[in-house]
Amino acid sequence: MADLTSNAREAMVREAQLLQRLERVPEAIQAYERVLAQWPELATCWYNLGVLQRKARQLHAALESYGQALAHGISQPEEVHLNRGVIYADYLRQDDAAEQELLRSLALNPNYVPALLNLGNLYEDLGRREEARALYERIRALDPRCLEALARYANLQPLPCTEDRLRTDLEGALKHPQISLADRAGLGFALGRLLDGSADYADAFQAYTAANRDSRASAPAPLAHYDRQSHESLIDRLMRGPDGPQPDLPAGTPAITPIFICGMFRSGSTLTEQLLAAHPRVSAGGELDFLPRHVAGELAPFPESMAALSKAQATSLACRYLDELALLFPGAAYVTDKRVDNFLYLGLIKSLFPEAKIVHTTRDPLDNCLSIFFQHLDQRMSYALDLMDIGHYYREYRRLMTHWGERYGADIFDFDYDTFVRAPAATGARLYSFLGLDWDERYLTRPGTNRAVKSASVWQVREPLHERSSGRARHYTRELTVLRDYLAAPLAR
Repeated sequence: MADLTSNAREAMVREAQLLQRLERVPEAIQAYERVLAQWPELATCWYNLGVLQRKARQLHAALESYGQALAHGISQPEEVHLNRGVIYADYLRQDDAAEQELLRSLALNPNYVPALLNLGNLYEDLGRREEARALYERIRALDPRCLEALARYANLQPLPCTEDRLRTDLEGALKHPQISLADRAGLGFALGRLLDGSADYADAFQAYTAANRDSRASAPAPLAHYDRQSHESLIDRLMRGPDGPQPDLPAGTPAITPIFICGMFRSGSTLTEQLLAAHPRVSAGGELDFLPRHVAGELAPFPESMAALSKAQATSLACRYLDELALLFPGAAYVTDKRVDNFLYLGLIKSLFPEAKIVHTTRDPLDNCLSIFFQHLDQRMSYALDLMDIGHYYREYRRLMTHWGERYGADIFDFDYDTFVRAPAATGARLYSFLGLDWDERYLTRPGTNRAVKSASVWQVREPLHERSSGRARHYTRELTVLRDYLAAPLAR
């Protein structure tokens, strides 16, 4: 009888594992739940269930499953605490809880590099530079082969960098014969930053060009290719797309007003969000992925699906969006959604939230494109890996924003970074007036920056306002000649 029970258990576990390998997430979750209903002592099954629930955005359930894995004596518990920390930091925005989980992980295994890296990243988000730097130094002492720690350490240095050996260390690591392409990219971006900060512009541009090339080469083939024709087709279809139905929000819907901040990456969106988060009634939501996630899921193929979207579906989407804001930011009156490429979805936004206000961040086109080229961004943004692809993406963005301006102009505010750093009080006051918020010049001190900042601008936004990044392209006149002419050409309609 025991053998029969054991065989049944092993068969059910194998089924769950197969479904997990096949990425059939809902079915795999159900399979593990069936196993654990009969054999709750199986710690590894609890762990696997937590992994799947995290993928399915069942975040609190995932935390509970990871907790059960710990309670039942999972091997390598430091990894479980790490995973719990990632959920708290990246999804639930509970940074104190994330820190505690990572510290528990390190209490179990003080030399666990993934936890050290994640804790360093959390301290960067929170602006705790010296603590992050100490962690990266600790990793470098533990494992000199961890080149990610070297790159992160270099990126923490104020500019111009006074640590003479750092450039030598970066250049030496880049010459290592067994370095991975991903590590080459990370080190190359860090080296480019040091060279740019030292006014060594020609070498900086070469370093950034090589880093982008290595980043592209390290990505899986579908991610590395930016298809200009396909992107132009998407913009055409968005411009032709119909308005969707407006929702009927039921009583009891969270009374939260979203403020959508969109534009190009590296256009001043984080600075804009922190300016707004200085207001006591505004919470900084950061780069929320609700809209892109649902566009790629239940709304696929988008935007064609908008023609068949029912009022009930629109109501469900709007309610779920507001519920998610309420879960992440309890008690907030306004929450910013700074997922900047939401400019692609302004038609959807205005359908779900007809009264929504859109803050469109802009800056000098050459400065904007150069800043993208100089930033180690997610490889899924394949256009960001080539200067002229960035130019193409920028022109298509301007074409679409011109269209949205014609449709929703009264509800779109163009917030210009270059104007703001020159005249912050007047520009800030206009932004606040547009949103119907009371303005106070004390908001320019940006007290909201003691919050976690989860973007590439994590350090820039904590500096006093300055104009150093405005007009940055002038240092690269020769390298940007072709791009400048391309951006100046008339837009198609």
